Amino acid sequence: MIDLLKTVAISENAPGNAFASDRKYTFYDSLIHASVSYPDSASATFGKANTLLELGQEDKAIPIFEDLLKRLPPYLVDNRKLILKGLAIAYLRLGERKNCIYNHNGESCIYPIANKGIHINKQGAEKAIELYTTLLKYDDSDLESRWLLNIAYMATGNYPQGVPPQFLLTLPAADSSCPIKPFRDLSARVGLNIKNMAGGSVIDDFNNDGYVDIVTSSWGIQEGMHYYINNRNGTFTDATAASGLKELTGGLNMVQTDYNNDGWKDIFVLRGAWKGKFGKEPNSLLRNNGDGTFTDVTHEAGLLSFYPTQTATWADFNNDGWLDVYIGNETGPTGEIYPCEFYINNRNGTFTESSYKTGCAMTAFVKGVTSGDYNNDGYVDLFLSTLNGKKILFKNEGITNGSCHFTNVSQEAGLTENTTSTFTTWFWDYDNDGYLDILVSGYEFTRSLAWYAAAEALHMPQRSGHIFLFRNKHDGTFEDVTESTGLNRIAFSMGGNFGDIDNDGWLDFYMGTGNPQYASLVPNKLFKNVGGQRFADVTIPARVGNLQKGHGVSFVDLDNDGDQDIYIEMGGAYVGDAYENSLYLNPGQNNNHRLLLTLQGSQCNRAAIGARIKISFTDNGSKRVVYRDVNSGGSFGANPLMQHIGTGAATTIDEIAIQWPGKATTQIFKQMPVDILVTIQQGVQTYTTKRLQSFNFNSITPNIIDCFPATKAAINAK
Repeated sequence: MIDLLKTVAISENAPGNAFASDRKYTFYDSLIHASVSYPDSASATFGKANTLLELGQEDKAIPIFEDLLKRLPPYLVDNRKLILKGLAIAYLRLGERKNCIYNHNGESCIYPIANKGIHINKQGAEKAIELYTTLLKYDDSDLESRWLLNIAYMATGNYPQGVPPQFLLTLPAADSSCPIKPFRDLSARVGLNIKNMAGGSVIDDFNNDGYVDIVTSSWGIQEGMHYYINNRNGTFTDATAASGLKELTGGLNMVQTDYNNDGWKDIFVLRGAWKGKFGKEPNSLLRNNGDGTFTDVTHEAGLLSFYPTQTATWADFNNDGWLDVYIGNETGPTGEIYPCEFYINNRNGTFTESSYKTGCAMTAFVKGVTSGDYNNDGYVDLFLSTLNGKKILFKNEGITNGSCHFTNVSQEAGLTENTTSTFTTWFWDYDNDGYLDILVSGYEFTRSLAWYAAAEALHMPQRSGHIFLFRNKHDGTFEDVTESTGLNRIAFSMGGNFGDIDNDGWLDFYMGTGNPQYASLVPNKLFKNVGGQRFADVTIPARVGNLQKGHGVSFVDLDNDGDQDIYIEMGGAYVGDAYENSLYLNPGQNNNHRLLLTLQGSQCNRAAIGARIKISFTDNGSKRVVYRDVNSGGSFGANPLMQHIGTGAATTIDEIAIQWPGKATTQIFKQMPVDILVTIQQGVQTYTTKRLQSFNFNSITPNIIDCFPATKAAINAK
């Protein structure tokens, strides 16, 4: 696999690949030298300057843009505005590089920029203000420039007082009914501030010691994975090289599984997304050897294929006790066909592709796949999110002639009326009624998202990038409750996941936002579930609205203090858009409790993926029921399979009912403890408990040597 990935990297380094910036730079340079007229040379020079931005070389791009402006005939107004926009974003990004990257701190690039996030070196942001003001004089309806002007004023510390009134965008009023204590980004302090391009994250217990570890990836085909082992004392050990993951490059997304039922969580890496014909990258199934190492078994497992993708879901679709996998591949409007794949587990370490045989074959630009039993019939169903505007629900009809069979029920389920392009998606029970609902987020990648952010701030109606929530009506159909739940908001989510930030038993969610364009500086979004009735945007008070590109998201109580934190893989599609990952530490929102539950299958799949949990408890005198499914959460980024379930004020669980996947057998446990890890094995009526050691990340002193790579290298050399 390592050799194969090196070969793929070479083949992708072609001028036609929009993401091969090094090759594009050489191409534009050759065009400049070959040009015989001003229009040709100016066009190639503009392309070269933009490519330098993609490479993160703003200081080289700026003089090229400025020279183009000097040479441009005054009557070419549209060309002038185009160059001004390139120059303005170059200065704004240069300011970010000197402040948010070279002098990164926990408040860098958090919207609205304030406190320690304000730039120390203000030159870049101040020059951007000058240029965006000029652009708005040309066209005061230029919403992209208006949004970025406000961001630049924030970076200088002069928002809102310094913004010309006619261009000011005001912050939304806080929701007084949902007070939220601010999170704090402690990734650097903990040593998890990995800096790379867009990628995925999986947080789970890979060495079976009860404490979660962290694995990340990067879509850069020359960037390797990262593996951090939890030392159980508030620190992590970088085990990337020792684990064998360092040389496994690429991978925009990942998800955990236990494909061979050996009790050790494996990793499935997904590659090639967005690249079209240049995205013929193989996925990787990485077997956990149980000794701290992983082995790529893709070829021998029968999973080797070469289609662009970033999304897959693992579940036991045929109820035989072994996990199968559905992979959503990307077929664009033109070019080659890249069909989705459905692999049935042969129960011997290999898989058989069965999409046509089982009726779930699909060709579309698939950006999200999720699985769950939406009709409670004991068979796991599929939902696909696509850029084609289709929202596809495959109903699992059960076993026919020894194989499961699916039927496309999208239309009768009420999911075909809206044809908006979508990305991030998941099944979840947001209202705790025992039936899985569907969340899916709209997406747009052809236009700067700054335009949409300004439009929303100005309350201008527009539909692109909206979140959609479909409530399960218990009869096989869904209703669109987006507006009634307050989710008619834009997000342009690429990554996302759900959890419970205040342990009230209602699922909240966090979304990583953006698109490849450099002007798409929009905040990530956190939404609080208010009693299963509505959602409140708490991004600003929670201080988690990172303006950089957000991807894989994981909810996890990383410091074991009782509340879930948020880890997100940051970074964009270009080398110059790499950014540090964030760990948003939850300060604790209240004194609520939670149940930690790990399930181990015996007749069903060992990881118990697909198990349905019903928890009954008494919260401040009120009887409540909360439902959860065992899975990794959203379609981009993975939570631990260990379930973290808020119980409000309840200090004891009245009853836990576990419906194991496959045979639909149910086990009942009564009077269960909270605030402690409970492990239940299928078919065994006793359980084990373990109290996880809590850490105070704020008290950990970072190793100062790690802050100076050259010094560290010299010490290691000695």
